[in-house]
Amino acid sequence: MIYALFGLAIGALIGFLAANYLASEKARKIKQRVADAEAEASRLVNQAQTKEQEILVKAKDKAIKILEEARLDEKKGAEELKAQKNELNRRESEFANKLLALDDERKAIDEAKNKLVEEQKAIEELKLEETRKLEQVAALSKEEALERILKLVEEQNQDTLMSRVRKLDEQEAEEIERKAKNIIGVAIQRLASTVVAETTTTNLELPSDEMKGRIIGKEGRNIKAIENLTGCELVVDDTPGMITISGFSPIRRQVAKRSLDKLISDGRIHPGRIEEAVDEAKRELALDIKKAGEDALYQLGISMAGIDPKLVQILGRLKYRTSYGQNALQHSMEVANLSALIGEELKANITVCKKGGLFHDIGKAVDHDLQGGHPELGYQILKKFGMPEEICYQSIGHHEDKPKTLEAVIVKAADAISGARPGARKDSFEMYVKRLEELEAVASGFEGIDKVYAIQAGREIRIFVNPKVMDDFSAAQLARNIANKIEAELKYPGEIRVTLIRETRVIEYAR
Repeated sequence: MIYALFGLAIGALIGFLAANYLASEKARKIKQRVADAEAEASRLVNQAQTKEQEILVKAKDKAIKILEEARLDEKKGAEELKAQKNELNRRESEFANKLLALDDERKAIDEAKNKLVEEQKAIEELKLEETRKLEQVAALSKEEALERILKLVEEQNQDTLMSRVRKLDEQEAEEIERKAKNIIGVAIQRLASTVVAETTTTNLELPSDEMKGRIIGKEGRNIKAIENLTGCELVVDDTPGMITISGFSPIRRQVAKRSLDKLISDGRIHPGRIEEAVDEAKRELALDIKKAGEDALYQLGISMAGIDPKLVQILGRLKYRTSYGQNALQHSMEVANLSALIGEELKANITVCKKGGLFHDIGKAVDHDLQGGHPELGYQILKKFGMPEEICYQSIGHHEDKPKTLEAVIVKAADAISGARPGARKDSFEMYVKRLEELEAVASGFEGIDKVYAIQAGREIRIFVNPKVMDDFSAAQLARNIANKIEAELKYPGEIRVTLIRETRVIEYAR
């Protein structure tokens, strides 16, 4: 037991000594490492200090160099600034000298001007003094002397003066007529238009006479349905393969014609199908009318931006309106083109001429449905849709004797050209005779008229009045009343000239 304890103590001592040795050895190594680290750190610090010194030296050298360059640049800039300053001083001195010279010249000019004004005043005073002396010598004032001289010259050369005036008047009239013919000729030459105008068809061809009975229907129910829905009258006579559509409105006639075309193509003709065909024809016609108005604007190069679509629709209705066989829409387009061409020659407002020419007869699109003449209706329509006053006036201006604006005169002339050109309008012999009779009858209805003659194909009416019952003033008033009555009661192309003649013939015989 004792040996064991002793051995244990010896082992513990040995272990303690060994552990102490190992610890001291480890501490020695650590110190060695710390010493090495400190040496390395000292070496790196020294190396860094050396590099720092080198960098500082280089930076100092570079800074010195930059300072030297800056001093040189500053010196150079100062020299340039000094040179510029000297140059400015030189120019300022020259400018001052020039200003002094200009002031001297201006003073000299002012003095010369004042001297000239004084001389002119002196001359005027001398003229007045001379005139006063002449008036005293002649015992006449200046105005009286001038009047006497002019009167004397006029008396001595009256024939020469009259001849000269007449010659100048003739030359002026010839020149005006030549220019007018040239402008109208150029406008007509540049306008490409068909010679034969379209006409609205009111006759419907049938595939066979059997179709007449089917259109009439049992107890006339089919034809009654068509007439009630379209507002037109169907005339079924003995003409083979033909039915006549009679109606006051060209739009209604067109609806009836299209409806009958559909019914004949379909083969089913009864009141139910008739109503469907009429509705389809109305829709198709509405689209066709709108397209006709849009095509007219497109062909004339007029933008639709500022034009109401309803006004375009009304314009398209003119496609199915005729005036003495001339298609109203085609006529309006011709007037628009002619107005633009003539307006270009006369330096007028081309936009107003073209739009005014296109819409001048817009009232004819609705004159079958509304009361009033087409000029007034057209003016109201254009006003309603916000068109400018100068364009609205064209609807009325082209029927006035003396239009108020240059554009209205141009539209009036273009309207006459389009309506009077060969092939534009046509009339049957019966209608022509009837129109002349109505014209003479309207004029014959006034008191104091002896004879009435319609001449020049109905474009002029010549009236002879009784000079014993009517004076000159009453004759002028009567001519105006007859013209107003013709405008209110008759429909005619272009214009009619009313010529009223009042003359007194005295016959005596010497025996």
